[in-house]
Amino acid sequence: MTIYYGKALSQTATGLRLWDWSNLLWLLPLIPLTALQSKAGLPTIASADQHARRMYQKVLLWGMAFGIADVLVIKFLLHPQPYTSLPPFLQPFPYSIFLYCSGALEIELWYRMIPLTILLLVGKKWIAPKWQNQFFLLVAILTALREPLEQWPDGDWWFIVYAFSTGFAMNFLQAWYYKKAGFLASLILRLGHYCIWHILLGIYVEQFELIR
Repeated sequence: MTIYYGKALSQTATGLRLWDWSNLLWLLPLIPLTALQSKAGLPTIASADQHARRMYQKVLLWGMAFGIADVLVIKFLLHPQPYTSLPPFLQPFPYSIFLYCSGALEIELWYRMIPLTILLLVGKKWIAPKWQNQFFLLVAILTALREPLEQWPDGDWWFIVYAFSTGFAMNFLQAWYYKKAGFLASLILRLGHYCIWHILLGIYVEQFELIR
């Protein structure tokens, strides 16, 4: 849906971030990795119980809190002046829903499911049972470092500290809740962030800044 919608919209809009069929190929590891979750000591989607579903609500709120913080700091503190066009991290609504939901799935596969599943499978084989919790914490920390390091920002020192610390905290929480409630918990947390930071902020910019 994202691919077709983006191609149709690109006929009349500029600056779109488009998905193509290669993006779908990048999602194929989801299939075998889903079958390996229980072997890695991770909850499966099928095993989600009422406790896990309540946790989904909690992680959604966590993600939205990170999104609100980003909007307050980056938009209203650092860039209070109206945008004259959509910046690269925003896309036209409602296309933004499809793009960022698809993007969240891809990010969570490659930043979370693949490294966590593989490393925890290795840990099950080579790490003594009494050290499993410590090993998971190490894996969670290492995987949480990837995104904030890859997205290291420019700017004043306080903003660099803010961006790195919140990026690390969000990614660490995703790994933590993944261990407790499975892949959906990690995905929902990111979707909560994207809902505020990419989608609702995009609607605000389109409706209250670009139309001036």
